[in-house]
Amino acid sequence: MNHQIKLSEQEIISLLLQQDEKGFNYLYDHYAAAIYGIITRVVNEKEYADEIIQDVFVKIWKNIKQFDPEKGRLYTWMINLARNTAIDYIRSKGFQNEQKNQSIPESVNDSEQYATTSNVDYIGMKEVLLQLKQEWRELIELAYYKGYTQQEIAERLDIPIGTVKTRTRNALIELKSLLKDYR
Repeated sequence: MNHQIKLSEQEIISLLLQQDEKGFNYLYDHYAAAIYGIITRVVNEKEYADEIIQDVFVKIWKNIKQFDPEKGRLYTWMINLARNTAIDYIRSKGFQNEQKNQSIPESVNDSEQYATTSNVDYIGMKEVLLQLKQEWRELIELAYYKGYTQQEIAERLDIPIGTVKTRTRNALIELKSLLKDYR
């Protein structure tokens, strides 16, 4: 495919709805790196991330009819699909059992998880998150990038679940306000 061609979001969606491989190839060529970045923030091991990205693109191909442009952009839908697929993967029994069989260090430095993907940030989300209060940013990173539930966040940060819910809600309201200019 000619890489000089620039397709609009609507053109990509139209090609995918027609099950046109050119649309799929374009989508993969232009969005795989960003989607892979999201996956590796949830799942650190390359072999798992490689497996998940294939699964994500199959889901995009098969489920494009479920995409609703009224609810948001294609990119956002794909990112959510990737994130949810990665979270489902790490919560699966097979993955959990495999992890139990490996020797795990006593403590893992959270910054290590970000090191591999710090260069993949197409929409400037890092800069947007830096505008949030530290306590809000931490919640968003734990929930969105690492897949923690609100209960797990409460336990990890040793704060009441009600506080987690309130802070998360406030963080999301602030994020929505910061992101309105990116639409």
